[in-house]
Amino acid sequence: MIEVLVVDDDTRVARVNAAYVEKVPGFHVAGEAHSAAQALRSLEALPRLDLVLMDHYLPDRTGLAVVQEMRRRGHQADVIMVTAARDVSTVRAAMRHGALQYLVKPFAFAGLRAKLEAYAELRRTLDGGGEAEQAEVDRIFGALSAPSEPGLPKGHSPTTAELVRQSLMRAEGPLSAQEVAERTGVSRQTAQRYLKLLERTGRARLTLRYGEAGRPEHRYVWATRG
Repeated sequence: MIEVLVVDDDTRVARVNAAYVEKVPGFHVAGEAHSAAQALRSLEALPRLDLVLMDHYLPDRTGLAVVQEMRRRGHQADVIMVTAARDVSTVRAAMRHGALQYLVKPFAFAGLRAKLEAYAELRRTLDGGGEAEQAEVDRIFGALSAPSEPGLPKGHSPTTAELVRQSLMRAEGPLSAQEVAERTGVSRQTAQRYLKLLERTGRARLTLRYGEAGRPEHRYVWATRG
């Protein structure tokens, strides 16, 4: 299990975020904190902590100040910023202090789930150890990125694109649009639209499965497989 500390000055928001975390398989909320001081005490008290969901606007210090103090004290837990702060200077500072991702409030469960599942995929990759070829290095550094870096076409959601991408990456073989829809909770038509986008950008490959009669079924596989 990936142990998570949820930090937010609003106790109600913290409870909601903690409930979201608990809904994602493989994640467990180890604790909640509502101030910088509480967060630092939790880091000292918890025997094991993998990930901190860090709010920026805390009553006593900023979330980024907590991250700095964490590193000064030698705490190596990963950090995902979960905050209403959207100014570029704060986002840039979060990157410089080693935050792996940045999720802007308000957001739906699907938005946080996509970030957590991408983080879990990153951990699985890194836990494999050994040496990495360039392709593997690129995958590690891009593990938390959205599928389309230059920007998605108009009418496409980064959160939905990430959910579809993750469903393909975790699959053991090709998936149909219906199977992707069932795994992500979107409609079949939406899944098909995003699968075609991934195919056009070279991130997914199209395969055909022929039945006894009728048109062949379109199935998609993440491009790095096989």
